[in-house]
Amino acid sequence: MSGSRGSLRELLRVPGGGAGVDLAAIDPRTTPGLPSVGVVGAAPKSWARSQVAAIGTELGRQQEMLFASAKVEPAAGRRVLLVLQAMDAGGKDGTIRRVAGTMNPLGLQIRSFVRPTEEERAHPFLWRIRRALPPPGYVGVFNRSHYEDVLVPRVESLVPEQVWRARYGEINEFEEELAEAGVTLLKVFLHISYEEQLDRLLRRLADPHKHWKYEPADVDTRARWVDYQAAYAEVLARCDTALAPWFVVPANRKWYRDWAVANLLRETFEGLGLTYPEPTFDLDLERRRLLDRQPDRYVPVSAPSSQGEQ
Repeated sequence: MSGSRGSLRELLRVPGGGAGVDLAAIDPRTTPGLPSVGVVGAAPKSWARSQVAAIGTELGRQQEMLFASAKVEPAAGRRVLLVLQAMDAGGKDGTIRRVAGTMNPLGLQIRSFVRPTEEERAHPFLWRIRRALPPPGYVGVFNRSHYEDVLVPRVESLVPEQVWRARYGEINEFEEELAEAGVTLLKVFLHISYEEQLDRLLRRLADPHKHWKYEPADVDTRARWVDYQAAYAEVLARCDTALAPWFVVPANRKWYRDWAVANLLRETFEGLGLTYPEPTFDLDLERRRLLDRQPDRYVPVSAPSSQGEQ
């Protein structure tokens, strides 16, 4: 375990501020920022899960303030967008279930991006992303994202190199546009090891309840592991900006992954300085109106007596 030093946003920010990223140098089994044994005790997994539940309460409160602020001032457009990227079996679904699942679903919008449809391919690659953005006041979660349109075309040679390389700049401009429109981006790469991915894929084959999660194509993608790691490293380096930073979460330990992402969300919300909006009406007047006003011809209903009750 690592001692806690600074915020998780500082500890997990892409090394070097995006100047260069070596994913092989980041051990997916580590637990940056996790408090010492004296704090977490002998069962860090149980401790982390209890912490995620507690953080979830705060996330729910922050989400409510975000929603309330947008209701009063919709033009501000404030919203939070969590972008999750990972290799196959990296834990995106589990993270969403355990972390985003702590928030009110009425203010949550989750979108998953798979292979583009024919209609989507007929438009610029960001077209489907723009259509999936959360409305003002909402927390949005992208399970995969616009980054798939750089990673997959690069590794699988689906488009010429000059096409996918140009997308780095398009993405940075797009995310800058989002930030200026009131969107706070939290981009997280869930980093697992080659060995951990194998274990998780084998578990899916061994469990009938998880067969639906297994994709035969994952074996082919796994064979390109080195190429995908290089593609991710360049994405993290080129698209890490002050307005839309990238964070790398070591994700071999699922309990640490959930704890880290929950804390990243909490710190992101804290940075927004959200408050509940002030009322736009006279509180005392509304209280008097509620107490004084009754409908015409209203007859109060007496409380039933205990006698004769069925």
